[in-house]
Amino acid sequence: MDWNFKRKHGRGATYALLVISAVAGGTIAAAEPPAPNQPPGASKDDTVETYWGEKVPDPYRWLEAADAPAVKQWIEAQNAYTERVLGSFPQGTAIARRVQALSLTSTQRSQPELEGSRLFFLQQTPPQPQPVLVWQSWPKGEVQVLVDPNQTPGVAITGYWPSPDGRLVAFGTAEGGSEATTLHVVEVATGKRLSDALPYAGGGTTPQGVAWDDDSKGFVYVRLPLPGSVAAQDEQFYAALFHHKLGAPSGEDALSFGKDLSPVAEYSFTVSGPGRHTAMMVHFGDGNPARVYRRTSDGWQEVLGTDANVRPGEEYITQGGAASWLGDRLLVISYQDAPRGKLLAIDPGGTAAVLVPQGEEAMHAVYAVEGGFLIVRVAGPDWRLDQYDAGGKFVRRAPLPQEGIGIGAVAASGQSPVALVSYSGWKFPDRWGQYDARRGTLKTIFAVKPAADYSRLRTFRLTAHSRDGTRVPVTVVAMAGVKPDSKRPAILYGYGGYGVVVAPRFMGPYLAWLEKGGVYALANIRGGGAYGEAWHEAGMLAGKQNGFDDFYAAAQALVEAHWTDSAHLGILGASNGGLLMGAELTQHPEQYRAVVSLVGIYDMLRSELWPNGRYNISEYGTVTKKPDFEWLYAYSPLQHVRPGVAYPAVLLITGVNDPRVAPWQSRKFAAALQAATSSERPILLLTRMNEGHGVTASFSQRVGNTADALIFFAKELGLEGLKR
Repeated sequence: MDWNFKRKHGRGATYALLVISAVAGGTIAAAEPPAPNQPPGASKDDTVETYWGEKVPDPYRWLEAADAPAVKQWIEAQNAYTERVLGSFPQGTAIARRVQALSLTSTQRSQPELEGSRLFFLQQTPPQPQPVLVWQSWPKGEVQVLVDPNQTPGVAITGYWPSPDGRLVAFGTAEGGSEATTLHVVEVATGKRLSDALPYAGGGTTPQGVAWDDDSKGFVYVRLPLPGSVAAQDEQFYAALFHHKLGAPSGEDALSFGKDLSPVAEYSFTVSGPGRHTAMMVHFGDGNPARVYRRTSDGWQEVLGTDANVRPGEEYITQGGAASWLGDRLLVISYQDAPRGKLLAIDPGGTAAVLVPQGEEAMHAVYAVEGGFLIVRVAGPDWRLDQYDAGGKFVRRAPLPQEGIGIGAVAASGQSPVALVSYSGWKFPDRWGQYDARRGTLKTIFAVKPAADYSRLRTFRLTAHSRDGTRVPVTVVAMAGVKPDSKRPAILYGYGGYGVVVAPRFMGPYLAWLEKGGVYALANIRGGGAYGEAWHEAGMLAGKQNGFDDFYAAAQALVEAHWTDSAHLGILGASNGGLLMGAELTQHPEQYRAVVSLVGIYDMLRSELWPNGRYNISEYGTVTKKPDFEWLYAYSPLQHVRPGVAYPAVLLITGVNDPRVAPWQSRKFAAALQAATSSERPILLLTRMNEGHGVTASFSQRVGNTADALIFFAKELGLEGLKR
């Protein structure tokens, strides 16, 4: 399984015996060199921060200084220690080889976009490091490579946007996992790159975005402030829209919209085919509702305010998601007085009316097709695709598998009855189905060939009961013949934030775990969007603890169903899911035997000091407000590490170039856990030296993260030698 952490080893081992604090000033007590089987020590200083009268010690603040020689040496020593521990497991090499072999599927495709008679998408053939941008005449043309970032090591494509006539494509690139995007333009027919190069085009903190002009001679795009135009601390804020004319220097690009609108402004676009209507969503901070605008000859006209509770869709989708164009009408999913979503139609005059009312399943995305539109729906782990006519009357449900799948991107156009639907399931990797809206038929036109047989996988449904009585769905995956015996090595995964729906997905390299008798489970906890916006809102801000309680209840449900016990249960999460891991292991250390957490947030009191942390205030809250501080302090994992507690085994993974979560979050949390734990279970920190949050991670980086996680879990949970 590839989470594409929106997320390999540093070498060498030296350790500073004397650390100088950049925060408190002065010399810190010398640390003894670590024994070979012990982690490198981390000295403490006397830093104390006061929040609303509460004095909070922060003894590892010196680890925030990434460029300090002592910190760099400490990172090297931690990496060396982690490699020794992981390398001591005799079966580790076999697991890594199996993960590698299972990852070598046939060619993979993602992010399809239809523009006129041309289909664009990203394509990757493992072990190719990065996906390449390709195109074909739709629906039966030959696939042709347009942009191959693998010609320059470390470079990745961050997004792409075809012009209205399909003749040109704007695309973004970034290096070293940083996500700092530069836009380029390529000519489709020849593959020739134009001279245009537009740096600072979003990425990391604020999403990228491009909306072409009708004549394909220029576009508006999201741009962060140019260096020197604002104070250095504001260079990741105040994104605005600028207009670029092809062939002109980027320095001549004119401001189009958004000057000083908000320091945490984020933009996304929805465009149509012929007629070239463009809508824009603007929201201030992650997790906030958006304002909706339509592009007119006079500029941008607001058609919906934040009271409509519209939530932006995936940033790379330009022809559907949270909104889509049906002729001259803009279709928008609104959660105003409709926690599972209702579909609005906005006419050219700006009047909005309900086209499809709220139903039992949550609306997730909308896509126009000839004569009507498609709505992706979700209810817990179940996904559906429904077709409606232009008047909002239900036509049919698309013939997708009814259980165990997740729907990905849909490439569709109001001018075509044929839509491309991407989906995958626990047992099979990505498939593309050609859906005929006239006949209601679905024909598979592309399918990734897996590297092994997954037909013997079985799934089981559990219902966990959270502390407040909320019912939380849990899915368990195991091989046929594997029975609950109360002590199966089990991995439980969760996320629970930003309204992200964690869908069933292909198990891929995790077959290496399942085929040895282990089990895997996923919990759709609050904070995500499995049941709509109300499910998200119940797990954000003051309700964040609800998501933690849901996950703990899921773990208990696994034990009560006799799949595992606390001595054989491991948990896994990344990013916001890393925060979940930190909260779980500090609130319930006795429940879990091992924890793997990637690019996680652990110090909630200082998270907002990192640029992207400021964008996350709308999801988490801010210490500058007393009520927010109180709930943040109540669960912030770093502040709840207690000396003498027998913590589970922990593997923390971070990347030095992460623009979304500060790498020092993992450093401070690792140091605190290593100093506090009374158990002999390892607390490991692995820092990837040419990696970021994982959004643009290479094939080898993704495989490496999966292999390390499974090696760690196998070692700590006793997978090897298990009888099926």
